[in-house]
Amino acid sequence: MLKNFWYACEFSFAVTKKPKQIVLLNQRFVLYRNSQRQVVALKDQCSHRGAAFSMGWLEGDCIRCPYHGWKFQADGQCIEIPSNATGTPIPKRANVESYPVQEKYGFVWLFYGDLSSQERPPIPPLPEYEDPTMHPIYLEYEMQAHYTRVIENALDPAHLYAVHANSFGAGFAQDPRVEDYLVQNESWGISAKITYKNYTKPKNGVFKSFFRPARTQLNAKTTFYLPNITKIESDFGRGKMINYAVHIPVDDNTTISKRIQFRNFFTHSWADSLFVKFHHKVGLEDRIVTESQYPKFIPDTLSDEVHVPADALTIAYRQLRQKYLAMGWGLKLNKSESDNINRNQIRPVCASLIN
Repeated sequence: MLKNFWYACEFSFAVTKKPKQIVLLNQRFVLYRNSQRQVVALKDQCSHRGAAFSMGWLEGDCIRCPYHGWKFQADGQCIEIPSNATGTPIPKRANVESYPVQEKYGFVWLFYGDLSSQERPPIPPLPEYEDPTMHPIYLEYEMQAHYTRVIENALDPAHLYAVHANSFGAGFAQDPRVEDYLVQNESWGISAKITYKNYTKPKNGVFKSFFRPARTQLNAKTTFYLPNITKIESDFGRGKMINYAVHIPVDDNTTISKRIQFRNFFTHSWADSLFVKFHHKVGLEDRIVTESQYPKFIPDTLSDEVHVPADALTIAYRQLRQKYLAMGWGLKLNKSESDNINRNQIRPVCASLIN
């Protein structure tokens, strides 16, 4: 797990004036909106006896602890202890930690780290969110899997014909080859343009009308942005689809993926249920395989697993992650967490790894 990044932790529409607990990076936070509709984020643990603020209530722009009614401002400062006699000073240690938050692209983003506002990496761009021709739907999946495995599953171009054989992956069955591709550096990330030369038109399902002729070339661009964002842009010839997903590391064994999917075909809302149903099926296919992987987290050393040319993007992800662990941006929150620094992994992809 990495610090010093903005983490999209919840959809904006899911945060209201009712305190809401989220779990991120093995820690509990409480989110709520103040009277100006601004989102507030605090540690979801009262400094007194550890009760969860998310079980409390709002009073103006402040939140009350559900246990003894202590009152806290949005900056985490405790301003009232009901049991104290008049004039009794409030202990300085009564204050709780607050966190920078902002809303962008339909998400609430929480910054966790120790960088100043000027030093913080930016939130990656998502121009499709402002594009009126792209119709969005909102999806969410939970996997009992380490976030590194979930991210690699999203970046992996070679698993489609096998894992998704009963959905869209059937179109890759006759020719599952992945053409050689180059990994490009992005601002705070990596990307690759991937081509599938002989995709077979689906016989049924929502995509069958968007391929002509029966066999066609499918083009996709897959991007990873630190710390946990994947973006897959697919061109079907007669339509485009973008899957923008944040893979939230809840703890060492749980990842929640929140996704906005954009499409410029079948843009009427009546079609949304078809796409939601389809992508829940696809998500279940990924979940079954990802939850079976062992070890649960990706190994610290590249040579611990076998690699082939199609793995170039996931190898680059491992190297990028190791780079920031080496900078001291890793969070070692649990002994089972695989965020150990392996400096030998921070190097360009070499042929010896792909065999």
